Amino acid sequence: TKAISKCYVQVTGMTCASCVANIERNLRREDGIHSILVALMAGKAEVRYNPAVIHPSAIAELIRELGFGATVMENCGEGDGILELVVRGMTCASCVHKIESTLMKTNGVLYCSVALATNKAHIKYDPEAVGPRDVIQVIKDLGFTTSLVKKDRSASHLDHKQEIRQWKRSFVVSFVFCIPVMGLMIYMMVMNGHPSDTHTHQNMSSEDREASHSSMVLDYQLLPGLSVMNFLSFLLCVPVQVFGGWHFYIQAYRALKHSTANMDVLVVLATSIAFLYSFVILLVAMAERAKVNPVTFFDTPPMLFVFISLGRWLEHVAKGKTSEALARLISLQATEATIVTLGPDNVLLSEEQVDVELVQRGDIVKVVPGGKFPVDGRVIEGHSMVDESLITGEAMPVTKKPGNTVIAGSINQNGSLLIAATHVGADTTLSQIVKLVEEAQTSKAPIQQFADKLSGYFVPFIVAVSVVTLLAWIIIGFVDFGIVEKYFLGYSESISSAEVIIRFAFQASITVLCIACPCSLGLA
Repeated sequence: TKAISKCYVQVTGMTCASCVANIERNLRREDGIHSILVALMAGKAEVRYNPAVIHPSAIAELIRELGFGATVMENCGEGDGILELVVRGMTCASCVHKIESTLMKTNGVLYCSVALATNKAHIKYDPEAVGPRDVIQVIKDLGFTTSLVKKDRSASHLDHKQEIRQWKRSFVVSFVFCIPVMGLMIYMMVMNGHPSDTHTHQNMSSEDREASHSSMVLDYQLLPGLSVMNFLSFLLCVPVQVFGGWHFYIQAYRALKHSTANMDVLVVLATSIAFLYSFVILLVAMAERAKVNPVTFFDTPPMLFVFISLGRWLEHVAKGKTSEALARLISLQATEATIVTLGPDNVLLSEEQVDVELVQRGDIVKVVPGGKFPVDGRVIEGHSMVDESLITGEAMPVTKKPGNTVIAGSINQNGSLLIAATHVGADTTLSQIVKLVEEAQTSKAPIQQFADKLSGYFVPFIVAVSVVTLLAWIIIGFVDFGIVEKYFLGYSESISSAEVIIRFAFQASITVLCIACPCSLGLA
């Protein structure tokens, strides 16, 4: 026998099945080419040739002459089949050795490792020489029971239901508590919007307070320094900070643990500082038994959490939509196949049902009317109409007769067909489409990578800016107190100027933090 080598050629520019047929037909005529198999979606051709007659580079040149782009792929390991099995009945290391040594002696098995602890076997084989059923048979002959590691066909990793649920919950909690906080705020603004009041509601002198009776209720002090307004805001803010912000805190903690700063860190920083600052200011006011109600920021965290958790929720819903399409694609795959053994003159000798993963290249598969094609193949016997709309989008059924190719996942309509499997497992058109969609989802557009890189610097930058704001206002305040006095509404003589400056500086820096929170806005 003359030596046969195998090479893989990357082919570009193929658009449909006729291109594939064209390449296969023309190359089969050439001297030294034993067989050729082209996969359209993967864009590669597997060629078996006689190295004494022809070289891979010459084969690529032949494909180029047909008007396609072709390059020889160096790493030929891509054609190796990989098999994961569960093996039961092993008791000790000698069983493991027995299985491994027997398999390695089997023609076509390239690599094999069996783990006693997990009962798993990992096998690499050459699909030309041997197939998964042969491997399983070898292990069964040794007296062990074995089965395929069940692939999760439901595509649960594409499921965003849990994230959608958690962000929806986070949003609803924040929203429920945010409404009253906003209500209180708007009420105070409207009531204090009378021209007679020049000061803000929280820092009114006693005469002014008599003037505006309406906001009296909210400004009424439960304890010295603690107004109804501030007390209610505080009560409404706590659950949001705990329940609404729970996921943000977890994610921010994880990010900081790996010494990176992401969006969550910024949100947590802004809300926590606003919350703690307001809380401390309240305690100070109560300790001082202040007549004037301090300015607090309890309205900030609920509103921030509402906006951001709404954004996250919508984002996961959108992601769920694309993934749903993928999951649907995956669900198109047939789960079982009927393999038949043919005698002379294509007489059916026997047939058996096997898992789709066990179909080997060259197997004869029978597809009944109404059945799905489990693998890509070539029709050997039978005439039928086939609905290929899910792959090609073609609404009309396509006639199939001996010699035509069929696509995995398409539906056989009226006649029974016998097909020879050409592409199985991960090489079928459908698997390749799924793989392409998955890759498209995981790969990023260059501009998105740039944005991600920027957002890495964005958070530290914002934190730095707010610290600078804090320091700048403190310095300005001590140098020229007049400026702060002008902007710090309701400045009353009862508070020391130093405290006014510090409070004002804090307000300015917290504002910077909170405004910068929706990262996308900052980056946009």
